[in-house]
Amino acid sequence: MKTAVFMGIIFYSLTILIHFLIFSKSIPFTWVNGGRSESFAEQLPISVINTVVSIIGMFFTLFVGKFKQYKYKRGITIISWFFVALWSFGFIQQLFGTPFERMVISLVLLLGVISHLRMAIEKKSI
Repeated sequence: MKTAVFMGIIFYSLTILIHFLIFSKSIPFTWVNGGRSESFAEQLPISVINTVVSIIGMFFTLFVGKFKQYKYKRGITIISWFFVALWSFGFIQQLFGTPFERMVISLVLLLGVISHLRMAIEKKSI
C-alpha cells in the first residue's frame, strides 16, 4: 500500500504541476484538451476543474496513507475504483489527443490508474 500511496502522490504532484505550467502559459493551451480549445480563456476553466479534482485526489491519497486501511476499507475501495475509472477514461482520451498528450500526459495518467488500482485491490493495511 505504501508504494501505491507514493505513486499516487507523484501522480497528483505531476498533474498539478502540469496544470500550473498551463496557467503560467509555459505549456501552450493548444497542446492540451486535444487541441480543441480556441483560446487560453476557453482552456482555463478546464484546467481549474482538473486542478481541483487533482487536489481532492491528493487529499484522498494522503488520507489513505495516513490511516489504517481496515477502518475505512469499504470507502477507500469505492473511491479508489471511481478514480480508476476516471483516470482510465482520461488515459484513453489522451491516446487520441495531441502529441504532447500521447507522449507525456498519457504516461502520467497511467501512473494514476496503476496507483489507484493498487489502492482499490490492496488487502493489507499500511
